[in-house]
Amino acid sequence: MNIKIKEKQLQDLQEKVNLIFSDADCKSVLDKGSKLSGDDIINQLIDSGLRGRGGAGFPTGIKWKGAADIKSDIKYIICNADEGEPGTFKDRKILDERPEKVLTGMALCSKAVKAKEGFIYLRGEYNFLLPNLNKKIDEFNKLFKEKGYDFKITVVSGSGAYVCGEETSLIESMEGKRGEPRNKPPFPVFEGLFNKPTVVNNVETFAYTAMIINEGPEKFKTIGTKDSKGGKVFSVSGDAAVKGIYELPLGMTIQEFVDIFGDGDTKAVQVGGYSGKCIPRKNFSNTIIGFEGVPTGGSMMLFNSSRSMYHILKNMLEFFQEESCGQCTPCRVGCQQLLKGIEAIRSKERPIGYLEELKKLSNTMAIASKCGLGQSVGNPFNSITDNFKDEICY
Repeated sequence: MNIKIKEKQLQDLQEKVNLIFSDADCKSVLDKGSKLSGDDIINQLIDSGLRGRGGAGFPTGIKWKGAADIKSDIKYIICNADEGEPGTFKDRKILDERPEKVLTGMALCSKAVKAKEGFIYLRGEYNFLLPNLNKKIDEFNKLFKEKGYDFKITVVSGSGAYVCGEETSLIESMEGKRGEPRNKPPFPVFEGLFNKPTVVNNVETFAYTAMIINEGPEKFKTIGTKDSKGGKVFSVSGDAAVKGIYELPLGMTIQEFVDIFGDGDTKAVQVGGYSGKCIPRKNFSNTIIGFEGVPTGGSMMLFNSSRSMYHILKNMLEFFQEESCGQCTPCRVGCQQLLKGIEAIRSKERPIGYLEELKKLSNTMAIASKCGLGQSVGNPFNSITDNFKDEICY
């Protein structure tokens, strides 16, 4: 497809959403929020159908309602900006270009759940954003007081641990402990930071919150599908003719996505970063990008026929083995054994039938691992070995 045609299609799709990176007067959004009750804010979010944009997709309004209903003198708001998923880099751009929307969303959350203190847990590799981000935070902390919000935001920097993208590991890190997941329940909304009720949402979710209160839930509901309302910011990388960060409506098929971003020879798309699923070409047209199909935190990695899916899977497993916190045996040992297993098959030390044993292991990890790291390893492992078995034992 001609690159100019692709750019025109892309522009048309972006114009359908145009919420995150559009110009918006966040002072007026705060004014609107100040005139609403906490219940009003929550009900507008529930009505909009906004679900968490970090990947898990829990309904945002329901999470906030849970925190609002708990009686506690101290509550916290945390913006998860620990964007460590390989292939995902859209939160960095949002914080760089539209931080005021994130801060406004956090302030609206503070009013909804009656919290006085908020934190942005920033990925350590993003510390270069701090000068401008802190300047904007200082400005908005003053603005919050002027607008009647008893709320203050500060930044806490992480140290680059992938596992701290998981909300309870993040909280442990913020408390000065080793970044390891907690047992759930209790969930953070009941017992989070310093065992107080805590709302944790990611950068994009808070930005959408501000725009929903500004525009009203109706506009948001006109975008996307019944089960996947609204837009999504995508990080597009790999063998793509068009790369970068784009806000698009949810509900597209993989084929529609590839028609715009692909290089004409796309054989697979890894949706949701390393922890997501790898979709083969044969399933492009019947796979929806959304909660009713393949949900994504934002990463879309395209691979063409020049790529070895064995080497891609090996790279993923090496990453998971390195980033496992080691707390639970299924993840700590499982990641090692999956990696050794495909290496043994590749070297002919094990027959191709050994893949079935490895799949049993990955499925056990999904059940027995303590957090999303170990639980999600089976997504890329099973989807790649199911669809590209011939490349594993080449």
